[in-house]
Amino acid sequence: MFRNITIGQYIPGDSVVHKLDPRIKIIITFIFIVAIFFINKISGYIFAVFYLYLVITISKIPCSYILKGLRPVIIILLLTVSLNMFFTPGGTILYTLGPLKITTSGLRLAVFMGLRLIFLIIGTSLLTLTTSPISLTDGIEHILKPFSRIGVPAHELAMMMTIALRFIPTLIEEAEKIMKAQMARGADFESGNIVKRAKGLVPLLVPLFISAFRRADELAVAMESRCYRGGQNRTRMKQLKIQPRDYEALAVTLIMVLLIVWNRVWTW
Repeated sequence: MFRNITIGQYIPGDSVVHKLDPRIKIIITFIFIVAIFFINKISGYIFAVFYLYLVITISKIPCSYILKGLRPVIIILLLTVSLNMFFTPGGTILYTLGPLKITTSGLRLAVFMGLRLIFLIIGTSLLTLTTSPISLTDGIEHILKPFSRIGVPAHELAMMMTIALRFIPTLIEEAEKIMKAQMARGADFESGNIVKRAKGLVPLLVPLFISAFRRADELAVAMESRCYRGGQNRTRMKQLKIQPRDYEALAVTLIMVLLIVWNRVWTW
């Protein structure tokens, strides 16, 4: 149930994608997310698929492992596709099911929204799978550092975001242990309707929240005992330096964006 969640997990490696500067990877991910919403034709998604396939191949991460991260959100994907398919008017009516109608516009929008969600999940998963938590913290902090002049706590925000991502695998592992312990005592999490399954999760959520608060308190005590005082006057053993490969990766991403924009303009 929880083993398929890949967001927040990091797979060590020595590929080119792993060695990219975290700032560049964050910027590339943001550009990719924005570019996805510019696509309005299937040919545009072909460019995005080719780009993702290229990144996955270079990163040497198994494609099956990345696709496994789509299983926890399959219900959200089906719900999004169904709502857009049955409640989007316009176009030719293809099928009628009582008051519900499937039109060409609804079917087109449903396919596009489903593909957007899939690409968003895969793109963000690649960022966390190929970037260590420490590098991700440094990258976010450097990007937010210009906003510190107007009072934005860049280091604190970066630390909170990274800790949140870092604790996702830990909480998943804790949930698995609690679930197995409850099932050994006769708890049932898989049978029955949605309401019954939701009620069955109560014995899981209560100890999971208690464990999360306990871990947060232990982390706060550990940071305080090490005299952690935020980002002021802190030094780093490894300084971030942009290499030529970072510019090459950014150039490839911009080429993909230009192809998507050209495809959209050409459609107009």
